Amino acid sequence: MTHSGTALPEKFLSAIKAAVGQQNVVTKAADCWPYGYDNSRRHQLPAAVIFATSEEQVSSVISACNQFQISLVARGRGSGTTGAATAIDGGVVISLERMEQIIKVDPDNRLMVVQPGVTNQAVQEAAAVHGFFWPPDPTSSAFCTVGGNLAYNSAGPRAVKYGTPRDNTLGLRAITASGKSIKTGVSTSKGVVGYDLTRLLIGSEGTLAVITEATLKLTPLAESKRTLRAIYRDVECAARAVARIMAQPTTPCALEFIDGAAIEMIRSYSNAELPDHAGALLMIEVDGSESYLQHAVEAIIEAASVEGVVEIHAARDSNEVAALWATRKALSPALRKVAPKKINEDVVVPVSQLPALITGIETLAERHQITIINFGHAGNGNIHVNLLINPDDPEQVARAEQCLSELFDLVLSLDGTLSGEHGVGLEKRDFIDREVDTNSLALMHQIKQTFDPNNILNPGKTIPPLSDSSGASDSGE
Repeated sequence: MTHSGTALPEKFLSAIKAAVGQQNVVTKAADCWPYGYDNSRRHQLPAAVIFATSEEQVSSVISACNQFQISLVARGRGSGTTGAATAIDGGVVISLERMEQIIKVDPDNRLMVVQPGVTNQAVQEAAAVHGFFWPPDPTSSAFCTVGGNLAYNSAGPRAVKYGTPRDNTLGLRAITASGKSIKTGVSTSKGVVGYDLTRLLIGSEGTLAVITEATLKLTPLAESKRTLRAIYRDVECAARAVARIMAQPTTPCALEFIDGAAIEMIRSYSNAELPDHAGALLMIEVDGSESYLQHAVEAIIEAASVEGVVEIHAARDSNEVAALWATRKALSPALRKVAPKKINEDVVVPVSQLPALITGIETLAERHQITIINFGHAGNGNIHVNLLINPDDPEQVARAEQCLSELFDLVLSLDGTLSGEHGVGLEKRDFIDREVDTNSLALMHQIKQTFDPNNILNPGKTIPPLSDSSGASDSGE
């Protein structure tokens, strides 16, 4: 396996240049440097960056990596937050950003076939021409690629009603570590032939195969949409409202949560208008036919009107919609100003456990003297927990690490999961054995071994190494 600082074999370089063209292989440090990071704070200079434009090229590159046992990391646009797109052992990066073709839009069958480098926004625009959309909509949709969405199973606000990439992808084409092409899934709404390799590859962060094509399931655009903002006395009241909203028949297409600390930050760093007594807020959207929406809005308002509600406002026009969403859109820029090196987690609990999660996080913040800001996709119980720390303060970092460990224990005690859509990568890998039992981890390592016997595909990511007592070989490092 190639390590940082080790020159790549000339025969290997010749093979990949023959596969993709000499102009599509870069090895100078200055050229490789931008491809050594993702949206985490991790960075590792790759030994080379390879730009592929076809499935055949991907296959040839992976075959060469397998032959010379050189690790390979598949990369889209690097918008992930867990270090999964970093070449931690100094191997090579294969960039799929130039595989950006929309191969087919088939409205009759409600599907679209795309290459992995297509941006989420490009997919939405192409689908909208025919009256459809693809439900996954991460906040980075203007920049992130479909391949990255699939690698992480990244969803966004609409998942509360329409599901994640696993729910909205019919099939894939991919290249395994041996360089062989596989086709998974179907082009129909039903299909049960063979094991479900499509859902297995989605969320696997490029550790099992490299996705080269995806058949996406499209959904008709709703006739109309209504937007509401509900403000509460405190976060516990807002959390109770979320549980009530999700327990009644009208499912919102977005249900976003922002806590009091985040509101104060928005107030300080933006022009968004918020009442002084806002302890937490919910952004709520419902969609459907015009004849249905008035009933839907009334049902949401009734469910959201728990004790502690301060006000519920329904936008009357597009300008008011934009004004309401300005609050949520102001949060990320404000966070970057206040804490550019924050710890950002995206834990998930059952919606009924949201009050317990929020109360528990407040207790942890006080105990460890760490400022924590919470927001996220409350309708799924998916909360982004942001620990605002100074990474140059060792004592504060130590407290934050203990706080984070206790946060994960809290989430698991509430029957939750440690990652909703940001993936695992390196950031959460060493916590995964708290959630996944030993036998299941051993099976996952066997699956990895089957797909990638020489451990060249994004090694060291997603699943932790097996302990020596497990009796199974370790393919995680």
